[in-house]
Order: sequence, then structure tokens, then C-alpha cells
Amino acid sequence: MEEEECEVSSVLNHLILAATEISEIDGFKHVIKRQCFDLSRRIRFLAPLFQELLDVTDAVPNDAVSALLSLKKALASAKELLHFCCRASQVFMILEREQIKCKFNDLAFNFEEAIGKISCDKLHISEEVKEQVALVTAQFGRARELFDPPGLQLYDNLLSICNQSYDVIPEQDKLHIICEKLHFTNVGDIKQELIALDKMVVDMGAHFEKSTQDMSTVLKKIEDFILTESADVIMLSSDDSSTQADESYTKLCSQSLVIPDEFRCPISLELMKDPVIISTGQTYERACIKKWLEEGHGTCPKTQQILSSSVLIPNHVLYILISNWCEANGVEPPKRTEKLRLCKATSDGSSEFIDIDTLLSRLTSSDIEDQRCTAEELRLLAKRSSQNRILIAEAGAIPLLVDLLYVPDKRTQEHAVTVLLNLSICGNNKERIMASEAVPGIVHVLKNGVMEARENAAATLFSLSALNENKVLIGASGAIKALVTLFCEGSQRGKMDAATALFNLCLYQGNKGRAIRAGIMPKLTEMVTEPGEEMRDVALALMALLVSHPEGKAVVGSMNAMPTLVDIVTNGSPKNKENATSVLVYLCIGDPMNVSSACSLGVINPLLDLAENGSDRGKRKAAQLLELIGILRSL
Repeated sequence: MEEEECEVSSVLNHLILAATEISEIDGFKHVIKRQCFDLSRRIRFLAPLFQELLDVTDAVPNDAVSALLSLKKALASAKELLHFCCRASQVFMILEREQIKCKFNDLAFNFEEAIGKISCDKLHISEEVKEQVALVTAQFGRARELFDPPGLQLYDNLLSICNQSYDVIPEQDKLHIICEKLHFTNVGDIKQELIALDKMVVDMGAHFEKSTQDMSTVLKKIEDFILTESADVIMLSSDDSSTQADESYTKLCSQSLVIPDEFRCPISLELMKDPVIISTGQTYERACIKKWLEEGHGTCPKTQQILSSSVLIPNHVLYILISNWCEANGVEPPKRTEKLRLCKATSDGSSEFIDIDTLLSRLTSSDIEDQRCTAEELRLLAKRSSQNRILIAEAGAIPLLVDLLYVPDKRTQEHAVTVLLNLSICGNNKERIMASEAVPGIVHVLKNGVMEARENAAATLFSLSALNENKVLIGASGAIKALVTLFCEGSQRGKMDAATALFNLCLYQGNKGRAIRAGIMPKLTEMVTEPGEEMRDVALALMALLVSHPEGKAVVGSMNAMPTLVDIVTNGSPKNKENATSVLVYLCIGDPMNVSSACSLGVINPLLDLAENGSDRGKRKAAQLLELIGILRSL
């Protein structure tokens, strides 16, 4: 038996490692990137299943072990395919698009078949993981039906150019589409493609050599097109310099300065004047990326990742670096088209205006005292004015504040997280804060900050979780365990902030199990059953939400809360009567002993009163429990 458990553990550890390694693979070629990301994401969603099974290896049946071995083979194949999609020639993948489709479809079939052999209902795993496994299985099934092999239009365009004689100039529109879709922006890209194509000949054998020669001819035409386009751009810049180019860029040309690559926009390849960050973390010139988005593109031009948000966040740090570089090289620094100024009320009742660029420069200071005072000033400015909240975010303060969440100085942490709390009141700023990957920093403060900072971190998570998509992201960040700790150990205000955040987050079913496993149910039961407990109302509302989860029901059922719950239905406030009845409904479903216990404690008359005089929700819950009691009596 021990040897079998050891073997199962070995397989599961291998699966966890393989899933982790696959999730870290990147650098997929543009033409196949979306399909690779989809496969990688589905595999990543299987990791929690392997992790939970590792905790109960002695309860894994033989048919599940066989399925896990099949998954081991499928993961090895997936890893090999994804590495192939990182190094292969894009032209090759277009030419062999049907072969690529077969490889992905075969993998999807193998995963779907292997997962289908695992009877999740018989395994000791959480409901959340069961739901996730069911979702992944369905996705693999749909993938085989809907898989879109790369580049049909590209395939047609390449063959069209390939079939022309060498001296025929291809249609410019077709060449432009090929360059845009394959991200060929310079001659170096063509050289790399030729190297990859030659390597494919070695790997795939001589049968592909003739096609490679044809494709090399096509790539030479593409190279000529890129060189011609580049020359046109240079001539256009030269012709229009007297009327369109500003003085600083004319000076850059005349001095032949080498602009650092990180200062160039990936789209225009020009020095950025107003750099902004998009949701993938890439930085672009505002005008260029704005035009890209307005043309209907929903992906990052550089990485081809799908954008989770269209919010543009000013990259203030890069703006300062570019300005410093310009000054050091005698070039006029880029200037914002409009100065952003914040309104501050003075002690005599008048107002003064503060240059936000000056404030943000101080946030990046190496002087911790300067950082602390600036964060405190922004905290007050964001608290008092909705217009200030908008301007602070638009100026690019959020990423700088996120950095301050990790500094050792506790007061600076507190000010930074409170600024984010104040900014999050504005709906658009919620997106900006999430796009700046602020949640890990907020959780860091929630775990390690002073009490007031922890309270405000919990309140910030509550504010951000108002958007449903954020509930999922915050729940997966480790925030729930930290919130439960604050709920159990914090100040009165901290408990309340943690409770409201947890309630919001647990409206998403997948977060309920996280809260229960973090140990919240015993604390809720204690608060509900303790006479005079100040948090009873809040605790009862949370219990009513979490008891719908099987693990939550099991904990409450084991803690002898029934007498208190019946007493609340009899004597509690209207809201508490509703929540106590809701808890009793879940405890009694499928459990005749609990139904009998509730009846013996005298719940029927209070329920009849609630069914007649309660709120709509109270009447509905009372009717449900009375129906369960009626079913028991009929037996």
C-alpha cells in the first residue's frame, strides 16, 4: 500500500512540475501565440487538481491513477509542442497549418479523454476544483471543434507571391498584411525567419527543402518591401521636417543621437513624448497606441496578448528618464500638452493649485521622508475631491504608489494604500489599479502593515471587488486568507472592513472554499453564539453566505449552533431572522436529524410568523424550511 501511495505521489509531483514548467513557457511566435496561450492556460487550471490529490494520495482509486499517467504523457507532448511553437519558423507553421491543427487537436483529445476518466465526485477534492476541472474538460472538447489553425489569409498571400516569377513586384497590400501579421518590422526580423526556416529543413528532412527555397524567395521580396517602406519614411520625415517635426526631433536628427531602445515606441520606433502603459505591461507612445485601439485592435501590438482593459496608464518614471536623457544630450525635453494641477483647500478657505508632475517626481525620490510626505499629501488630495482622484490616476500615480506598498517604512505603506483606497472610489480608477497589478502589494500591506494600514488595505479590496471580474483575480491572489486573519485578530474596525471585503468576494462561488479553508467558520460560529457579540449581525450574514458551500455546512453542523440559530429566528432582528433561517435551511437540506432538532427547539411558530410578516427574502426562506419540515412529518 505504501509503495502504491509513493508511486501516486511521484506521478502527481511530476504533473505539478510539468504544469508549472508549461505555464512559464513564453516567446511563442506571433502567428500561433493565441492558440499556445489557450493551451497553456487550460493546463495551468489543472494544477490545483494535482495539488489537492497530492494531499489525499491514499484515497486515489486505480482508475484515477491510470488517468493521471495518461495526463503525464499528454503534458509531455504539450510541453514539446509549445517549445516547438517558440522556435519554429512562422512561415513553416503557415505552410503546415493543417499539420499544426492536427497536433493541437490530438492533444486536446488526449487531455479530454484522460480527464474524463477521473471521477471527481468520488475524490476528496473541493467543489471549487471540481468545477474548474469540469470547465477545463469542456474547453478541451470545444477546442477540437473550434481550433483555428494559423494564417489562412497569410497562406493564400504567401502562395500567391510564391507563384509569381522573381522579377514580378508583388501587390503591396499583400506584403503589408504579411509584415503586419508576422510582425516583420525590419531586415533583422527577416534574417531571423530565414535562420528558423533553414533549421526546420534540418529537423523536418529534405521533403520540405523545395518549399523552403520558394519561401526564401518570398522573404527576399518582403525584405525589399521593408527596405523600400523604410526609405519612404525617411524621405517623408525629411520633406516635412520644416512644417511638421518639432524642434527637438529635428535636433535629434541633426546630432545623429542614438536613442536608447527603451525610449522608443515599439510602434513608431520614435522617441516617446507621452509614454503610457497598457494592460499587458508594455509601454507605447500615447498617440500610437490610441490609434491602434481606435482601429479596433484588441491585442498588444508587441506581444499579441489579448488586452484585458483599454485603460492607458501614464508611465511617469519613463517620462522622467526620457526628460533627463534629453536634457543631458542638449535636446528639448518632451512636454505634456496640458499641465495637470490638483486643487488644494487652504486654511483660510481659499484654494491653491499644485503641479502634479512635481508631486509624482517626489514619489520617486530616494529620500524616504520625501516619499512619505508626498504620499500623505496625495492621500489628503484624493480624499477631498473627485476631480483630484481622476487627475492623480491620469497622471500616472498608481504604479508609483504600488511600488511604495513594499517599502520598509510602515507609515509610507499606510499612506500609499490609503491613496489607492481613495482613488478606487472612482469607477474608472478600479480598472487602472487592477491593471497596475496592485493587488499583491495591497495583500502585502494587509499581512504586514500597521493596523490602520491593514484596515485600509481590506477596505481597498472591498472597493475593488465591486467589479465581478475582480472578485476572481483578488480571490486567487492570497487575499482571502489574509482577510480571514484580520477578521479573527484585528481591531473592531479591521474586523468590519475584513468582513465586508470577504462578503463581497464570496459572492463568487470559487472564493467560498478559500475562506472556509482559511478557518473563518469557527470564528463566525463563535460570534453568532456569543451573547452580546458586537459583530453578530455581520457574522450571521457571512455565515448565511458560506453555509451554502458543503465544507461550510459541515463546519457549522459540527459546532452545536442549532439552539442559537433557532433563538435568533424567534427573538432576533428582522435581518438576523432572515439570515438565521437561511443557515437553518442549508443545515436541514438532506439531514432529517437537523430538521428534527430544529422542530424540537421550537422553530415552527417563529417560522410561521416570518412566512407571514417577514420581508420577501424572509418569507421565501421560511417557506423553504417549513417545506422541509413538512416533508419530514409526511415520512
